[in-house]
Amino acid sequence: MKTLSFQTQGTCAKFINVTLTDDGVVEDVEFAGGCNGNTKGIASLVRGMKAEDVIKRLEGITCGMKTTSCPNQFAQALKQML
Repeated sequence: MKTLSFQTQGTCAKFINVTLTDDGVVEDVEFAGGCNGNTKGIASLVRGMKAEDVIKRLEGITCGMKTTSCPNQFAQALKQML
C-alpha cells in the first residue's frame, strides 16, 4: 500500500489523503475541506478504480473561474503517487 497526504493548491479542500494498493487501485480517499457532499461522492465513485483511469477522467476539471478543482487536484495527487 502507498499513502499520501497531498496539500492542494487553489481549492477549498486543503488536503487530500489517498491510499493506493500495490497494483495502483484507489483503496481510500478523503478530502479535508471542500464541498462535503461532492468530495464524498468523488471518493465513493473512484474507490476500486485504477489510478490511471481516475487521472484520465478528472485531470483538467475546473471549478467556476478557478483553473483547478478538487477532482483535478486529486488527479495531481495520484500522478505524484505513480
